[in-house]
Amino acid sequence: MRFQFFVTFLSLITCISGSAGIAEPVETSLRPIPRPTQITLVSVQSQSSAETIASEAMAEIGQRSLPTLRPRSRPDALARAQSKAGVPSASTNPAGFQSWINAFRGRALAKGISVRVFDRTFAEVRYLPQVVKLDRKQSEFTKSTGEYLASAVSDTRISNGREKAQQNQQVLDAIEAKFGVSKYVVSAIWGMESAYGSYRGSTHIPSALATLAYDGRRGAFFEAQLIEALKIVQTGDTTPDAMTGSWAGAMGHTQFMPTSYQSYAVDFTGDGRRDIWSEDPTDALASTAAYLSRMGWVRGMPWGEEVVLPDGFNFTLASGPKKLPSEWARLGVVPAQGGTIPDHGAARILLPAGAKGAAFLVFKNFDVIKRYNNSDAYAIGVGHLGDRISGEAGLKGSWPEGERALKRAERQELQTLLTRAGFATGGVDGRIGPNTVEAIRGFQRRVGMEPDGHPSVGLLRRLRG
Repeated sequence: MRFQFFVTFLSLITCISGSAGIAEPVETSLRPIPRPTQITLVSVQSQSSAETIASEAMAEIGQRSLPTLRPRSRPDALARAQSKAGVPSASTNPAGFQSWINAFRGRALAKGISVRVFDRTFAEVRYLPQVVKLDRKQSEFTKSTGEYLASAVSDTRISNGREKAQQNQQVLDAIEAKFGVSKYVVSAIWGMESAYGSYRGSTHIPSALATLAYDGRRGAFFEAQLIEALKIVQTGDTTPDAMTGSWAGAMGHTQFMPTSYQSYAVDFTGDGRRDIWSEDPTDALASTAAYLSRMGWVRGMPWGEEVVLPDGFNFTLASGPKKLPSEWARLGVVPAQGGTIPDHGAARILLPAGAKGAAFLVFKNFDVIKRYNNSDAYAIGVGHLGDRISGEAGLKGSWPEGERALKRAERQELQTLLTRAGFATGGVDGRIGPNTVEAIRGFQRRVGMEPDGHPSVGLLRRLRG
C-alpha cells in the first residue's frame, strides 16, 4: 500500500489523550515507505488486495487502474516473479550479498540475536533482485484526491467491509471497548491495508529486508528493521518461514513494519503470541487499535465530517485556525448531510482539492489516523470508508475536473516561480509547507483567485503565464 521521509517509529509521539484535542498536522507515520503527503501526495506507494483470491481480490484488482497507497496495492509482483521462476537457491545469492550477511551476523549478535535464531532464519534468506527493482521503480502519486477515493472507498470495498465487520462484530466490539478506537476505523484500515486480510503479501520478509539493507539505498533503515524482525522470531511470535508480507517489509492484516510491531502489537487472543500473520485477524486488528490509542485517539470523537462552505467564505481560514463546530456554524459552515455537528473539540477546515472541491471539518482523530500513514488522502479514505461501513451515505461534494497532485519537479517549479513573483516560499524543496501556502495565497490575491493556498495545476499554469 500506502508509500518520503524514512524514519524509525521509535520517535513517534506515544502519549494517550483522554480529552478532546486540537487537530494538528503530523510529521511522521507508522509507514516508512514514501506516501502521499498532504495535498502533494508524493508516493510510491502504497500497496494491497482480494476476499478469497477469487472474490474481493479479483474485484479490487479489476478496479485498480488507479494507483493506490502502497507498493503492495497490486498482487505482489515479487510473488508472481518467484512463482514463475521458483524461489532462488542459496547458490544464486551474489557473492557480495553473502559477504554482507557474514558481516551483518556480527552486528546482529551484538544486538542480542542468538546464534540459533540468526542461523535458522538466514538458512532461508535469499537475495531478491525483484525487490530492488520494485524499490527503485517507485513513482510519484499524481492522481487527484477524488480519483484516489473512488478506488479506496469503492463499492466492493464497502460491501466487503460491511460483511467482514458483521462476521467479526464480537471481536471488534471488544477491541473498541478496550482501546476506545472506533471499530469502523479499525475495519477501514484493515480494508485499506490488505483488503480485509485477503491479500497480506507473500514475500519472505527476512529476505526482502536483507536484500534492501544490502542494496544500501536505505541500508541503515532496513538493517534496523531486519534486527527487529529477528527479535520477533526470537520471542516466538512467528517463524522465519511464516514471516511474510509486502516486498518493503510491512506485515500482516494491517501491515506493520517490524519496529512498529515491536512497539505496538498486542496479544488480544491471549495465546501468548502477537500473531498478525494468522488467518484470524484478531491480534492484527487489536494491534491497530492499540497503535491509534497510543497515538492519542480520543474516544467518541469522529475523524471529521464533510461540510458545505457558505458563499463568500474566507478561504484563508482553511487549513489554518481551529474552531469548535459551533463557531464554524456561526460562520455559515454546515454539514453536507444536514443537521448539526456536536462540539467534539477544535477542528479545522480541510480542502484537499482547493476551493472548488469537497470540504471537510476534521478533528484531532483525523491526525491520529495520519500517524498510521501521513497522508490527507489516506486519512480521508479511512474515515470515509469507516463511515460507509457503518451505513452512512457517500460524499456529496464534487472534485475539480482535471485536477491532480503536482509532481515534485512541478512543486519545485511552483516555488521558484512564486519566489520570482515576489512571494517567498522559504526555499525550493518541493514540500508544500506553511510558507509556500502563504506565498500561494499572496499570488492568488494578486491575480483575483480564491486564496485557498492550494498548489493546483491551474495555479502552476497561471504562474508560467
